[in-house]
Amino acid sequence: MPSGPLPLLATGRTADVYAVADTRVLRRYRDGWDVATEAAIMNHVRAHGFPAPDVYRAEGAELEMERLDGPTMVHALLHGQVDVDTAGRILADLHAGLHGVPPLHPAGAGSSVVHLDLHPDNVILTASGPYLIDWCNAGDGPPDLDVALSALILAQVAISEEMSVAVSGGASIAATARELVEIFVACVGGQPGAMLDHAVTLRTADPQITKAERLALTAAAALVDELASA
Repeated sequence: MPSGPLPLLATGRTADVYAVADTRVLRRYRDGWDVATEAAIMNHVRAHGFPAPDVYRAEGAELEMERLDGPTMVHALLHGQVDVDTAGRILADLHAGLHGVPPLHPAGAGSSVVHLDLHPDNVILTASGPYLIDWCNAGDGPPDLDVALSALILAQVAISEEMSVAVSGGASIAATARELVEIFVACVGGQPGAMLDHAVTLRTADPQITKAERLALTAAAALVDELASA
């Protein structure tokens, strides 16, 4: 890795991402989170053909990996680079592909790999197709829980007053999220409603969600339950 300060590319809720080279980035957790499990999951899903960044180095709180060229799905949606129907189908397809990957630990209780944070800000739309990033929550588990969490996250945005302002003269982020969660739930299949209470528990326990997101959980869960029961 080059010596000296690295250019900062992005700052998330728990980690910062730096440019290492044109083809590599470094993700560094601010709280010292060990990346070993995250790297193992990423290597595992890549070995089964799932689109995740290639891992070059995993050491302590630092994860050096492939740099992906393309916008996030959120950016693409807001700038008219992808329509909502296509985005919903991409999210559903990513779930289907990931849940076809066998668990990292076959002797455990999980029936497949689950991401547990699969939403448009964690999908990069590259020229070769969508890639899923940010694997720190991933592990083995039930696919319906993974789907329920994705739907719940989208629903939280859909009912948010903060996101109800129109963007660039078009639909608001909340309205776009409402349409997106409807399409996603219709396309993804499974029984996410059966895991909705568990998904709410996980979101409630997440120290990274904002106060507004926490307050929106009950109404968001009701929306997901309505869509999953339709």
